Amino acid sequence: MLVVLSVAVMVVDARFTLLKPVRSQMSLVLMQSYWIADLPERLYQGVASQFGSRTELAAENEKLKTENLLLQGRLQKLAALTEQNVRLRELLNSSALVNEKVEVAELIGMDPNPFTHRIIINKGERDGVVLGQPVLDARGLMGQVVELMPYTSRVLLLTDTTHSIPVQVNRNGLRAIASGTGNPERLELRHVADTADIKEGDLLVSSGRGQRFPAGYPVATVKEVIHDSGQPFAIVRAVPTAALNRSRYLLLVFSDGRSPEERAADAAQQQESLDRQAADPSAVPSATVPGAAPAATPNKPVVPATVPKPAAAGHSTPATPAASTAAPAAAPAATPAKPTASKPPAKPVAKPAAPKPATPAAAPAATREREE
Repeated sequence: MLVVLSVAVMVVDARFTLLKPVRSQMSLVLMQSYWIADLPERLYQGVASQFGSRTELAAENEKLKTENLLLQGRLQKLAALTEQNVRLRELLNSSALVNEKVEVAELIGMDPNPFTHRIIINKGERDGVVLGQPVLDARGLMGQVVELMPYTSRVLLLTDTTHSIPVQVNRNGLRAIASGTGNPERLELRHVADTADIKEGDLLVSSGRGQRFPAGYPVATVKEVIHDSGQPFAIVRAVPTAALNRSRYLLLVFSDGRSPEERAADAAQQQESLDRQAADPSAVPSATVPGAAPAATPNKPVVPATVPKPAAAGHSTPATPAASTAAPAAAPAATPAKPTASKPPAKPVAKPAAPKPATPAAAPAATREREE
């Protein structure tokens, strides 16, 4: 009877929906029995974790202290290098940003096509994302945004066969182009000369030449360099530094979109404002256009040009240095001829020749000649 009843219940449950409410109610009752049956296992796991976690936490604490000490030392060196970089950029009148603005995004999907390497993130056009925006994780560059949607974006990874990025060897600055191979664990450097100074273990960073990716971010590490005497180019294979198939949280980089000319003009304008403020601390800095003439200083008295007055009759006045700088035509009027009683009035007095522009030292001598 029990067998027949079980078979009948199974048939009714498979064919009809009459037993669904009964099953839902029975699941609530059976849940308690499941919890009781699993209680010994959970008790054992809790006791084992209480005794084992203390040792693990102590070891992990020591490890974290050591890593923290090492990171603090590196941070101090990085701070010094950052300050040095800022000073050097100021000397070069460069206004390139040292730290770019970033925003955290999360991976929410992957392209099912096995021949393309694309992912979907939860940031889109409404969040300020733009086409071509660089994307990186905690280890290095991952790719760039190639498709925008209101709330999501599609990112093309570095290892896609249609993607290339300009890089340079961090050791010596050698420039090259890293292209995707379709393998998430491999990049390939194209057209590298067979005699180029590149070797296994070199770090490849973004060069910023394409004006798409910011310069200085790690891209890959050289894994293999094959030299063939019969070929003009070496075969260079590299491994991406970013965890392309494991990272979940990503960073969107908002770099400076100004052109080099605009950055140079803004840097020159800022430097001019700083110099003017340093020369006159009480002055309020104002926005000026680079290359414009400075405004006239207010409340500054303007000294008018000195015009010599005619001397009184019977007196002779030597010319001063200020009067000698006047126009040559005004020199005869400055000192008129003095009438002399010893000479007969019938004898005409010769007119002096037009004086030439004389220096301040020669002006009194010319006056005496005219008087004689």
